[in-house]
Amino acid sequence: MSGNASEVATFAAGCFWGVEHIFLKHYPISQNKGILKTAVGYTGGKEEAKSPDYRTVCTGTTDHAEALRIEFDRGVVSYGELVEFFYRTHDPTTANRQGNDTGTQYRSAIFYHSPEQLEAARRVTEEVQKKHFEPIGKKIVTQIVPAGPWWDAEEYHQEYLHKNPSGYQCPTHRLHW
Repeated sequence: MSGNASEVATFAAGCFWGVEHIFLKHYPISQNKGILKTAVGYTGGKEEAKSPDYRTVCTGTTDHAEALRIEFDRGVVSYGELVEFFYRTHDPTTANRQGNDTGTQYRSAIFYHSPEQLEAARRVTEEVQKKHFEPIGKKIVTQIVPAGPWWDAEEYHQEYLHKNPSGYQCPTHRLHW
């Protein structure tokens, strides 16, 4: 892998177990579809909420989102394609909620890492809004915000649904179109 072809994408779309699971299901690392590495963790919260743990994030006091950090090869998959897949696999029209999971940690958010990612995120959001949500009278409420500090979640959360196939999965984490 050449260092300059890899880039990082960070998405929040509800319970991070399901977000990681569906990305890896459709972009398996072993099949070279562009995803090189994933990690679930916490980001986007209060500046003083450093090194948060799962229990603290679940209280809602940190404002951190449960998120997925993807290292990808932009020679194989574009950032725009990953953003569109992100929208396909959850409900971006509910504020701070996916299915029965409610709270700021379950918000829909794109944490961009460069001006190019910001531009692509805005463009794809607009396209998805027009094509999939305007016809049904819904509005995307996904936050598009700069990426900040990242903390990996505890080891047992990493690839949780691969380790625990019958574990909890939010019903919104499926292909919607």
